[in-house]
Amino acid sequence: MKMCKCFSCGGEYPDIQGPIHRYMKSSPGCWAVYGEVLAREYSNPDYFQVHRLTVDAYAVQHPGSIDRQSIHSVGLHLIRLCLFLEHNLTPENANDAMLEAGKEKHNFIWLKPPGTFGNITAADVAKARDVSEHKKIVRAWAQNAWDAWSVHHNTIRSWLPAQQITPADNKIRCG
Repeated sequence: MKMCKCFSCGGEYPDIQGPIHRYMKSSPGCWAVYGEVLAREYSNPDYFQVHRLTVDAYAVQHPGSIDRQSIHSVGLHLIRLCLFLEHNLTPENANDAMLEAGKEKHNFIWLKPPGTFGNITAADVAKARDVSEHKKIVRAWAQNAWDAWSVHHNTIRSWLPAQQITPADNKIRCG
């Protein structure tokens, strides 16, 4: 099968015709492989444990255009990556904090995407042979994607909810 690079994430995917996401721009092959990764995660609770990291990494590697929906999406996914990776929150607590931050998403601004989104993509996750390898690659992918946006980390941190995040007990506390 002929392969091509996704113009957004840079991963190698089948060169196919097909649908893509409405605002997270990718090649059709990239979108199809990402769908296969999601199907794997939805079909097995062991894979699903890293599902939110998968969604976040993919979203920030496919930031779309300068429109409000893309700005909100990228901002929220970067916030959740920050909460997972820098504050060690559980998936549930990181998601709750991301939803809280989303109440202020009207204040988010367009963040100029980095020149590269890292060297790990959905194509790498799709090649995982078992649950352990899948989780390991997803965690590395999330870190890689987060690191790619490092020039904007201070802005993203300023968008965190106005609560104290305490990694010791993985909770968010008011004030």
